[in-house]
Amino acid sequence: MQKVLSHLRRAVEEYNLIEDGDKIAVGVSGGKDSLVLLKALANYAIFSPKKFSIVAITIDMFAGKSDFSEIQKLCDEIGCEYHIFPSDIYEIVFVERKESNPCSLCAKLRRGMLNTKAIELGCNKLALGHSADDVIHTFLLSLFYEGRLSTFLPKLYMDRTGMTVIRPLILTDEKYIKSVAKSLPVQKSKCPVDRLTKREYVKDVIKDIQKEIPFVKDRIFSALTHPERYNLFDRAYEDDVYWKKNNK
Repeated sequence: MQKVLSHLRRAVEEYNLIEDGDKIAVGVSGGKDSLVLLKALANYAIFSPKKFSIVAITIDMFAGKSDFSEIQKLCDEIGCEYHIFPSDIYEIVFVERKESNPCSLCAKLRRGMLNTKAIELGCNKLALGHSADDVIHTFLLSLFYEGRLSTFLPKLYMDRTGMTVIRPLILTDEKYIKSVAKSLPVQKSKCPVDRLTKREYVKDVIKDIQKEIPFVKDRIFSALTHPERYNLFDRAYEDDVYWKKNNK
């Protein structure tokens, strides 16, 4: 946990993720990332120079039929308010629409409901459990399947709702998250396409590359987070224009 807390604190300070008086909704799916985030934020709140509170929110995709009693126990232990909201997301995505690529729609529906409930509970920020590995995977998914160079940000203000999305684990390697998660009540996924998604494929691609280039994840993450370390067409063009303008 100390390693996770160290990375979380650095992310909070580097990207100004938390401010005095914040009421932060933590999206808790029951997976390892969200539970580690919840526990880490609860621990960080004890010694953080900025005073804030957290509220755990779970969107039950199965119309309130899931059992989150172990997560309730965890929230009771760490003194965190916990809310479970039933939804028909599974029914919509997998039964009614029968989506062949359901992840995007499922995520969109869950995120929308998380935002709505967070606002209803008086929260001004929504914390999600994306890690450094997720930054890389999202980048590769965008590159491979959309032809775009894109990934998510550590902090994003949504002007339509007034909510700010933060990702405090964005500098944390998944291996540290897995280590901490062993002591937490991680829920077994009931998603029909669990481990059959494009994201899983990208994870496997990275693992294969690591056999030849063990440090490949560090290099990709560094390239994404340090603007000086890329040289793309648009930047090369701008630099050329600047040089010509100033060297006539």
